[in-house]
Amino acid sequence: MYTVVDIETTGNGIKGNKVTEISIFKYDGNTVVDEFTSLVNPECEIPYFITGLTGIDNQMVHDAPTFDTLAPTILQFTEDCIFVAHSVNFDYNVLKNEFKEIGLDFIRKKLCTVRLSRRLFPGYHSYSLGKLCTSLNIPLKDRHRARGDAHATVLLFQKLLRAQGAEKVFKTFLNARSQEATLPPSLPKDVFENLPGKPGIYYFKNAKGKIIYVGKAINIKKRVLSHFYDKANKEVQMCQETNHIDFELSGSNLLALLMESAAIKKHYPEYNRSQKRNLRPYGIFCYEDRKGILHLAFNHMKMAPNALSTFYSPTNCRLYLEELCKTFGLCPKYCHLQENVNTCSHYRVPSCDGVCRGTESVPEYNEKVQMAIAHIRSKKSDFIIKQKGRTLTEDAFVLVRNDTYLGYGFIDKDLNISSFEDLETFLLPQKDTMEVQGILTSFLNKMEEKTLVESYFTDSTRV
Repeated sequence: MYTVVDIETTGNGIKGNKVTEISIFKYDGNTVVDEFTSLVNPECEIPYFITGLTGIDNQMVHDAPTFDTLAPTILQFTEDCIFVAHSVNFDYNVLKNEFKEIGLDFIRKKLCTVRLSRRLFPGYHSYSLGKLCTSLNIPLKDRHRARGDAHATVLLFQKLLRAQGAEKVFKTFLNARSQEATLPPSLPKDVFENLPGKPGIYYFKNAKGKIIYVGKAINIKKRVLSHFYDKANKEVQMCQETNHIDFELSGSNLLALLMESAAIKKHYPEYNRSQKRNLRPYGIFCYEDRKGILHLAFNHMKMAPNALSTFYSPTNCRLYLEELCKTFGLCPKYCHLQENVNTCSHYRVPSCDGVCRGTESVPEYNEKVQMAIAHIRSKKSDFIIKQKGRTLTEDAFVLVRNDTYLGYGFIDKDLNISSFEDLETFLLPQKDTMEVQGILTSFLNKMEEKTLVESYFTDSTRV
């Protein structure tokens, strides 16, 4: 026995999604033997855009029974039946949460008519209920109302039961260990099956081929599957929109992190929250004024010629310049920590030898500035991080020069790499961002030593 279900909701996300109408058809495989339809008072406001879609407004549900009143009827109606719906996980999970809020469990075997249709009626451009009904000549009245959609789903389900090969497909879908009901309704199973269990990044794409989410994983297939089990609002919505999944192998977790960060900033996916800020880098630079005094200052990188050091906020630039002032006895005025003053009076940098007051000679002051610049440059380093490649026959590398991340690449192990120029041929250039600096800093703090550029070509060890 089957119960074909459709619900209308307030549309406020899975956890806050409240039922406004429910329709259930009890179907024995040949005939509808019973039916239950009711408006439901969600005990909250129905958004205007939902009313525009369904026609259900606050006044219509004002005197309708609440869900807890209808719960016994719904439980009885669906007991010992297979729960059937179009995009079943949505309807099932909303009802499951409604029951959970009143302290009741709701557990039923389930079947999805979207996934069944994709398997038994392949080749259609869209498997939405409306378009599928049009393609299969199924009458659909009162679209986006529970009874109209549920009745159309019954007719669709009837066709599915009688389709060629249906018995085997239904048996597979009802298998307790089958992943069919777990996968997003619009995602072909073979796409999921072709995902590798290796490190890399993956792209969730919608029906238009647009990337809506980028993730990274040590095991791509396992991580992707975890999204489908996650019942958080964002995850459910994202999976409902997912029609395809692409991937890129990385060979290691470090490369996956770097590739993920670059992909998020490039595609700006709707369902990624972190790493979407495009912070403008600031550079600390040196220049000489008309009096011959050397200044240290900071500005956006495009305005900072030959930057000595890079930061991602003016605050960090100021804090770094303050430390240089304290360490080398530099003047806050000529480090641009104070503007439009004749002499410095910085509360955090009390010691200045007086270049701004004329008590220190310009050559003496400039010598200290040069010492500070030499200190900044001495802290910079060139290094390469070796990593496992995507296959057993290749290596991967991450290149940093002058403390600036240049990118990563992959090299066949049999190739003779003897110089930086040889290595550069395989470099995939990338942007140096605040997130990348955080990834590399975290990685370097965990490793014992870096492989320097000079020793990379003779050292066969892999970090």
